[in-house]
Amino acid sequence: MRGAGFSFLTSEKFGGGKMTAEAVIAFLETLKIPEGPLAGQPLRLAEFQKRFVRGALEPENMVACLSIGRGNAKTALSAGVSLACLMGVIDDQPKREIIFAARNRDQAKIAFQFLLGFVECLPEAERELFTVRRGSKLEVEYAGANGGLARCISADGKSVLGGAPNLAVMDERAAWSGEKGDSLENAILSGLGKRGGKALIISTSAPDDANTFSRWLDEPPPGTYVQEHRPAFGLSADDLDSLLIANPGAAEGIGATPEWLVAQARRAIARGGSALASFRNLNRNERVAIENRSQVVTVDEWMGAEVDSEALPPRDGPCIMGVDLGGSRSMSAAAFYWPNTGRLEAFGSFPAQPALADRGAADGVGDRYEQMAARGELWTQGEATVPPGPWLAALVAKLDGTMPVCICGDRFRHAEFQEAMQAAGLARVPFVWRGFGWKDGAEDIERFRRALFEGHVATRPSLLLRSAFADAVTLIDPAGNHKLAKARSLGRIDAAAAAILAVAEGARRMARPEPKGGRLLWA
Repeated sequence: MRGAGFSFLTSEKFGGGKMTAEAVIAFLETLKIPEGPLAGQPLRLAEFQKRFVRGALEPENMVACLSIGRGNAKTALSAGVSLACLMGVIDDQPKREIIFAARNRDQAKIAFQFLLGFVECLPEAERELFTVRRGSKLEVEYAGANGGLARCISADGKSVLGGAPNLAVMDERAAWSGEKGDSLENAILSGLGKRGGKALIISTSAPDDANTFSRWLDEPPPGTYVQEHRPAFGLSADDLDSLLIANPGAAEGIGATPEWLVAQARRAIARGGSALASFRNLNRNERVAIENRSQVVTVDEWMGAEVDSEALPPRDGPCIMGVDLGGSRSMSAAAFYWPNTGRLEAFGSFPAQPALADRGAADGVGDRYEQMAARGELWTQGEATVPPGPWLAALVAKLDGTMPVCICGDRFRHAEFQEAMQAAGLARVPFVWRGFGWKDGAEDIERFRRALFEGHVATRPSLLLRSAFADAVTLIDPAGNHKLAKARSLGRIDAAAAAILAVAEGARRMARPEPKGGRLLWA
């Protein structure tokens, strides 16, 4: 929203009944900017804002989702649409109800304050029709055009039971707490049907695919309009073109300027860590966890290991194989690592049932498994389980006739590994038993991080490994030891575990001194 020259039009001038999106856009452009450098100037909607209003007000849509970088006036836009509903521009049903919902009352108050700002800019005759309550309840009541009431609620489903909203704004949905947030959302959606109402779900990206807001974007049910401004994964944080994808308002005078965004990106890159993760999540609208203290590696740290095929080191020297043997229905993954050159390759397998598309939907990752299969990083083997022996044989076949110098795996799966290696013809290959607890896990994770940060790991761009490390975190005991764990219950970190095992063993072998001669034999 930015300044333009329009005169105010009262709600009556738009007529009654259900209104078209163009009429609502015309109404919004009679309002004035309530705050900021352009405060007091008439509004002019940007193209991406008009597109969202049109999609949200399509008769067949009940829910409209907007995911965009911070500072692009998504809350102000939803507040303006709320005012249109409150004044009977969208719907002239009597006693209309508008809900501003958020994780807590203070967060919902942000949208509420934008609504009040728009009201204060109305002509005096219109302002007199509004009653504002700022006590224990935050409410705005409208006395004209059959009346209406707008109120704030927090993420407690009980606070909205029995309501019948004409319009609900769910602000920063990705930040809502799990169970309480879902309860509030379900209560709101169930109430919308009473009046044929609509819901606006707006937020920056969630930190992962399992978040409810991510599910709305990735798997929208019928009657849902989705508008997501998220750049492609893996680009530099200061890439201007992708910054403008996440911040379309920057090119139209809304929020931060392109120059400011690039400058902030470079500061975040220089600081690294949580600062860079926060910038990617909030300003680039990427699904990156802000709290990264317990991550194995951040997205940017891992991206530094990905190289083009032309720059990929050769398969030279001994090869170490790390294996994370999956359970009855989970993924089995393996990684090959050549410590002499730093080359890393990783592969995974699922059983054929259920299909990859169904499994991706159940795990909350959409078509990611199908993409991995198309890239040759993942395949199905077996029906209900991945057969360990044939699977190991298929993996070794990818080495084109060479054999790994050792295989690393979980010591608690000792019997299964022995049987699988016997069946795969690998009985003569030495096995290195490693635990995934505090003792072995802390050493392996630290050796893996050191090798990665020192540039001793190089791999082709791998969606399998990117996905695994995005879900991989560490649990830290009081002594500072790290143990590998999942960031979410549906996460698949098997490939990350296999890579850590292989790289850590390679680092141990490279650190050992080479033998300089034969040993003495005492008779």
